[in-house]
Amino acid sequence: MPAYHHLHTALWVTDLARAEHFYGTVLGIPKVERLPFNFPGAWYQVGASQIHLIVAEDPVDQGHRAEKWGRNPHLALGVDDLEALKTRLLQAGYGVQMSASGRAALFVRDPDGNVIELSSASAKELSSADAKEP
Repeated sequence: MPAYHHLHTALWVTDLARAEHFYGTVLGIPKVERLPFNFPGAWYQVGASQIHLIVAEDPVDQGHRAEKWGRNPHLALGVDDLEALKTRLLQAGYGVQMSASGRAALFVRDPDGNVIELSSASAKELSSADAKEP
C-alpha cells in the first residue's frame, strides 16, 4: 500500500490582494515563495502542507448550498487559540458559524466564499503535525 501525505490545497480567488490580506493578515498564515508560474497566485505554509491561491479569470461559483457551512466543500485547519482567532475574524468583519456538533470549531468564508474550518488543536497536536513534514 502506498504512503500518502497532504501537499497542498488549491483555492480559486478573484482578488489576490484581498485574499492575501485574509490568509496572511487576518488568519496569520505565513506566506512562502511561489514557483514562477505564468498566472497570478500566492502560497501559504500550514505545517507540512500548503494553501495555494490561484486567481480565477472569471468569478467563481463556489456552489455552496448547505445552511450549515461545514456541509459544503471546505479546508480544515487546526489552530492553537480558536477564541482569539474568532475575535480577530469578527473584528475584521467576517461572519463565523460555530460547529453544530458542539466541538471547538468554527467555519468562516474567505472573501471569495471558500469555506475554511478552524478547529481547536493543542500546541502538542500542532507540533506533532509539523514534525511529520517530509
